[in-house]
Amino acid sequence: MMVQIAVCTHVHIQPRLSPTPSPISLSFSCRTPKFETKTNKTRKTQAVKLGAITASASISGSGSLNSTACEQLVPENDAKKKRVFFLDVNPLCYVGSTPSLRSFGHWVSLFFSQVSHSDPVIAVLDGEGGSEHRRQLLPSYKAHRMKFLRQLPASQRFSRGHVGKSHGVIMDVFRKCNVPVIKLEGYEADDVVATLAGQVLQQGYRVVIASPDKDFKQLISEDVQIVMPLAELDRWSFYTLKHYIAQYDCNPCCDLSLRCIVGDDVDGVPGIQHVAPGFGRKTALKLLKKHGSLENLLNAAAVRTVGRQYAQDALTKHADYLRRNYKVLALRRDVDVQLKEEWLVKREAHNDSTALYNFFKLLEGTKKLTHQSHGSYFSNG
Repeated sequence: MMVQIAVCTHVHIQPRLSPTPSPISLSFSCRTPKFETKTNKTRKTQAVKLGAITASASISGSGSLNSTACEQLVPENDAKKKRVFFLDVNPLCYVGSTPSLRSFGHWVSLFFSQVSHSDPVIAVLDGEGGSEHRRQLLPSYKAHRMKFLRQLPASQRFSRGHVGKSHGVIMDVFRKCNVPVIKLEGYEADDVVATLAGQVLQQGYRVVIASPDKDFKQLISEDVQIVMPLAELDRWSFYTLKHYIAQYDCNPCCDLSLRCIVGDDVDGVPGIQHVAPGFGRKTALKLLKKHGSLENLLNAAAVRTVGRQYAQDALTKHADYLRRNYKVLALRRDVDVQLKEEWLVKREAHNDSTALYNFFKLLEGTKKLTHQSHGSYFSNG
């Protein structure tokens, strides 16, 4: 196991973009998400696909839940709780499937200047072999990524868990910006974040997870938010419990169960429709709203009829299939890592501008060398 922590010195940061961009007004219904923005149509479509809503959005909608009403979602004392940010580093180091240090620097710069400011930040990296236990359960898990890696020349292979020769550079940026960095061998960053987030909540803080990864939606609650990088808007955007309910018309406690049934094509997890055609999202959502979770639904289906015959047959015949999906998609909360008190203190951000300026200067200085070298893991673009 390896835990790496970074610490540092100070200087003043000049934000690259205004921390108060012009607002975007949105409106949509909880039952049928329809987005109307004053931005162009392309941006609107992309933002909807990402399922993220800018922090400056105003929301109106109505929907029905079994237990929680929309007006109960944000307690009055929420604003008084201090925030702790978790930064999911690996996805920021890529543009599509292409590794890019410039992408990393850009999003981290915007994150510090527009989002976290001096709030505590904990950066988390994928550990080596972090996906193996899930791949043993389901060989297709992230198999397309492995296939992509095998198609690369040996000297150019990279993975989410291994940021190659540029790992030291990334660690150095965080060290100079007073951000602890956690990387545990045998664990994906998602599992480390989920475990530490629970410990942070027990300390009475709110948690904000900075990541484009939809897996974190299963953690959303009154005290857990996500902030996503939106490339088409060139900014980070908050995604909260209200946003989730407005988009999916269900509570986030059903998110994991829903994905187990409908599958996750991005991560290579097949849904039940592959073995039971006709069992889609609409049916799954209806049943989960009634029963609350996948396990409750499967237990009920084992002793009585819970829906139409095709759904009943699918749930009884393929219960093991669905429980396997649950094991693969569920974020672990039992990683052997302990929160440290010093990770929760106000972050000294005075050195951010110097550290990031030197980082981009380094990229420019090595640009020609990087383009010429076929042995580099990362590009500067």
